Amino acid sequence: MTNERDRLIDAALVHVVFDGMSDKAVAAGARDIGLAPGLIRVHLPRGGVDLAAAYHRRGDAALREWLARGTLQGRFRDRITDAVMRRLTSTDREMARAGAVVMALPQHAALGARLIWETADTIWDGLGDTSEDVNWYSKRATLSTVYGATVLYWLGDDSPGFQDTRAFLDRRIEGVMRFEKFKGQLGSLPGVGALGAFATGWIRAPRRRPAPGHVCHPAAGPEGRADA
Repeated sequence: MTNERDRLIDAALVHVVFDGMSDKAVAAGARDIGLAPGLIRVHLPRGGVDLAAAYHRRGDAALREWLARGTLQGRFRDRITDAVMRRLTSTDREMARAGAVVMALPQHAALGARLIWETADTIWDGLGDTSEDVNWYSKRATLSTVYGATVLYWLGDDSPGFQDTRAFLDRRIEGVMRFEKFKGQLGSLPGVGALGAFATGWIRAPRRRPAPGHVCHPAAGPEGRADA
């Protein structure tokens, strides 16, 4: 079933340039591979939106493999920047734009936010994050915000080698680093660190580490994430 699902996704993506991430593209892909119409919903129950999610998660999977090779060097902030830029530039921008159009619809906002969270989680895990407390959530929430804003900038960037996007990302990361420095200084004040530990000490990273609001689907993809 997995191979058939992958074949359907591959075939449907060919039609995205004409039909967007839509049910029409999925139906056309199914015709191309001779898949019975009744089986479309087995593999992609929500049609176009599941096609967009599957394409996004393929990008995360490719990034995960790239990070696992340990090629990133330099300061930690530079490695975060390089990981984000790798995620963006290894993606077909027209496909990403088509997916963004679908996720911008109000009924898909929660899924769109979850996909961005999953990308942030992939980056932090790939960079060796071992947080087990509230920092696990705060790191991913912060990077999700940065990544989401950078994607929107990148989609409209025509600068050579996406130099303007990288500069935009560098500014966002600089802001995050200043905040983290301030947070560290605040936590070192007498009584403040103990109060923070008391207030958040019970918070732990999830064992399976899904995105907030994640619900498993019978046709879930790797790691229990519902691509379908």
